[in-house]
Amino acid sequence: MATPVTPVGDLWSGGLQRPPDPPPEPKPLPDLIRLKRDGGRLSEQDIQSFVRAVVAGSAQGAQIGAMLMAIRLQGMDLEETVALTQALANSGQQLEWPAAWHQQLVDKHSTGGVGDKVSLVLAPALAACGCKVPMISGRGLGHTGGTLDKLESIPGFTVIQSPEQMQGLLEKVGCCIVGQSKELVPADGILYEARDVTATVDSLPLITASILSKKVVERLSALVVDVKFGGAAVFPHQEEARELARALVGVGAGLGLRVAAALTAMDHPLGRSVGHTLEVEEALLCMDGAGPPDLRDVVTRLGGALLWLNGQAEAQAEGAARVAAALDDGSARDRFERMLATQGVDPGLARALCSGTPAQRRQLLPRAREQEELLAPADGTVELVRALPLARVLHELGAGRSCAGEPLRFGVGAELLVDVGQRLRRGSPWLRVHLDAPALSDPQRRALQGALVLSDREPFAAPSPFSELILPPTDAQQ
Repeated sequence: MATPVTPVGDLWSGGLQRPPDPPPEPKPLPDLIRLKRDGGRLSEQDIQSFVRAVVAGSAQGAQIGAMLMAIRLQGMDLEETVALTQALANSGQQLEWPAAWHQQLVDKHSTGGVGDKVSLVLAPALAACGCKVPMISGRGLGHTGGTLDKLESIPGFTVIQSPEQMQGLLEKVGCCIVGQSKELVPADGILYEARDVTATVDSLPLITASILSKKVVERLSALVVDVKFGGAAVFPHQEEARELARALVGVGAGLGLRVAAALTAMDHPLGRSVGHTLEVEEALLCMDGAGPPDLRDVVTRLGGALLWLNGQAEAQAEGAARVAAALDDGSARDRFERMLATQGVDPGLARALCSGTPAQRRQLLPRAREQEELLAPADGTVELVRALPLARVLHELGAGRSCAGEPLRFGVGAELLVDVGQRLRRGSPWLRVHLDAPALSDPQRRALQGALVLSDREPFAAPSPFSELILPPTDAQQ
């Protein structure tokens, strides 16, 4: 007699537990590259597998470059970009904070501009408003200045801080501005270098994942990104910048992070000073409740949006007013002084910088050996001072790096002596250049004079560089 065979399904229905299905084998890297090259969609597991191979070193340089180019040419949908961002964030150490800080943790990121010293002002201003700001910043890239480089122009300032030191800074000061350690988001560092040499820097999903992965590890409750557009920005046209802004907001929402993205113009330098120590001085002037109106406008609007997003203000305008009050009453400057002293600056120097007059501050920071003023070539109204040629000349003079690790000339920079919309007479000084060389070369002088754009129209009030704010899908403008 044949032995009765019990159907397998009956075994599981009889109370035995079905073993879980084994996870599918990860696809070989060439298959993943082919899939994306041909316009296919990568699954979350595919993306995790690729990122793991990048960090482990099992992905060859050619394979990394091929995948980046496939993504650059074929793009990624929202779910793929969310998965890439999360995989990059998970590739290294995660920052941990006390549970009580959960609704206080905020940050700001900028895509880079000329004269952009907003972070120096905004981080301490937000701390004065009750936020915790664990700002992980970068160095100068191309013609744009880096926040870390500007802070390092202050003698003693240390950007390398461990997670434990960052927590101590947030407890004592409310903010810190530090560099990215190798333990945080290592996969992004590898892909960032590869993008630079494979012509894939301008890929929207790769930019989005790179920016947001570094913010995900900060465990923020809200983030504002300043997306620049114009002649001295990554995106010359506002529509391109808007596309990135929408991607950042949408991917942030997919990761559970409330992101707002501001579009701000970068044809003209922000403020009136460009260069490391000159920008530190101008940031302090803003924290005195003074300084250029365009800088103050961007600082208060970005800060107002963050306070509102984070539930610490009923409306953006209320948040902006609170940030403005922190600038006017000295509380932002007090936080900046405490941050300097806690991040390595001699407390006496920090105090003198923050309490001194502009002339006294200049004596305390590195200065260039020479100054040269340029004169207006004709009568006219200032339409624009082009930021890009100005930044390029300052880069040549030593304010920027030509290769990684090259020392900077912190005192090199330029002061705009005119405002957009102002009437200018022929022969009037419009720019003061601070340089270590004996004099500007003729090509440098011509390039700088070409940055000044004059017109015949009547004087006018300069428009704000702040163009629009893109909010998370569930939020309405307030």
